[in-house]
Amino acid sequence: MSNSLDLRPLGNTGLKLSSVGFGASPLGSVFGPVSDEEAIATVREAFRLGVNFFDTSPYYGGTLSEKVLGKALKAVGVPRNEYIVSTKCGRYKEGFDFSAERVTKSIDESLERLQMDYVDILQCHDIEFGSLDQIVNETLPALQKLKEAGKIRFIGITGLPLGIFSYVLDRVPPGTIDVILSYCHYGINDTTLEDLIPYLKSKGVGVISASPLAMGLLTESGPPEWHPAPPELKAACQTAAAFCKKKGKDISKLALQYSLCNKDISTILVGMKSVEQVQLNVAAATELVKGDKDEQTLAEVEEILKPVKNQTWPSGIQQI
Repeated sequence: MSNSLDLRPLGNTGLKLSSVGFGASPLGSVFGPVSDEEAIATVREAFRLGVNFFDTSPYYGGTLSEKVLGKALKAVGVPRNEYIVSTKCGRYKEGFDFSAERVTKSIDESLERLQMDYVDILQCHDIEFGSLDQIVNETLPALQKLKEAGKIRFIGITGLPLGIFSYVLDRVPPGTIDVILSYCHYGINDTTLEDLIPYLKSKGVGVISASPLAMGLLTESGPPEWHPAPPELKAACQTAAAFCKKKGKDISKLALQYSLCNKDISTILVGMKSVEQVQLNVAAATELVKGDKDEQTLAEVEEILKPVKNQTWPSGIQQI
């Protein structure tokens, strides 16, 4: 395992996560088909380059992501204590169900698909679509029992609107929640997660940030049709991407590097489904460690995105 990626502590868990995390939703063939061979090669390359954190959910690809990730991890054969796996509960192909009964059953199903005895982190998936009071009073106590049973080591919550995190954290005993996963709120176009970090630190909660490319906004090819961003935000990101391309730069790489610069965030999760994607993402991080950041282009992109900075969108049910 190479050490080109820095390892960062995750809240009070004692876990140290690679700064680039492996988002396994693409292994569920949600962005086009991925063969088992391809998945295994991708996961093997991730290990080789120092990635030690893998994130999935039963929702991704209707359980396929978990199955394929489990198969790949098994095939690669790295000792279980050398990597960290996070999966989720409460969101399924069939819809949302945060009941104690469902999440308790859910972890057993996930462990079977992943071919594991335990996961390091179990997160309630996209809690804004459920009742936050149910999360506090029913879901989290059920997860606490799973922790005592040794099926999970740590507990997390995920979602888009940042307000959900403090709502829940203010209503549970300290130490109930070990980690939050936020997405699309720490990148060149939106840094609102930053305002929440001192609060999360005060609660001893680790921070994972996903989607540094804002679900495709910060890419040359642009976001998928269903992307819920307002038109002016889409347009500004398109302008920024075209500007980078003209300069011979890749906006996605710049965006990932921007997100990696905040050391208070333990890991930046990026969806990956090919050896080449793993190599590009790790190379972007390695460049930063060497101090090769393109400050000039970054400043120019920030200038283009200034008028739409921190514009977000309501949580919609995305079809993935």
